[in-house]
Amino acid sequence: MKPDYSFEEAAHARGFNRIAGVDEVGRGPLAGPVTAAAVVLDPARIPDGLNDSKKLSRKRREFLHAMILAVADVSVAHASVEEIEEHNILRASHIAMVRALEGLKTPPDYCLIDGTMKPRGLALPVETIIGGDARSVSISAASIMAKICRDYVMLSLAQQHPGYGWETNMGYGSKSHMLALQSLGVTPHHRRTFKPVHKMLWQE
Repeated sequence: MKPDYSFEEAAHARGFNRIAGVDEVGRGPLAGPVTAAAVVLDPARIPDGLNDSKKLSRKRREFLHAMILAVADVSVAHASVEEIEEHNILRASHIAMVRALEGLKTPPDYCLIDGTMKPRGLALPVETIIGGDARSVSISAASIMAKICRDYVMLSLAQQHPGYGWETNMGYGSKSHMLALQSLGVTPHHRRTFKPVHKMLWQE
């Protein structure tokens, strides 16, 4: 199954004009922000090959990232580690989604969101789609934009904090990352409420 424009077409048929696809990335890592993107595609200029970012190679994501930027209204936003700690990862991911929607050049009048939950405080009509990043091209595009942007953030943080392997594990709890946590300790960019990090701090 490949994503298509059918969810967007159904929304257009109900009278909506600007349909934004929304997705987030980075709920699972032990370090770094959670990142969301909102994308409004032009139905006449949809790039070929859009799909769930996890199903694409890095090279293909980079190519589609440039294509999407050239033809769509795109906004990417983050929720910080501090916000993840203050709320929880789900709430923080929803905060990032709302920010991404608010950052679009022209406000959408309808949004398609990957998942099952509507973000709190969002006034727009929302349709949640389970597995949406593999079903709706707008959400696929958002998943690609969020993934690329967050990867860039982690590459930058990896230069500031060498040794944790963030340039390859992107903050996820890989074996090398866990070993580095034990030998190098916890950075300000680690999520202290996440079990492996919390356990390490508690042991200290």
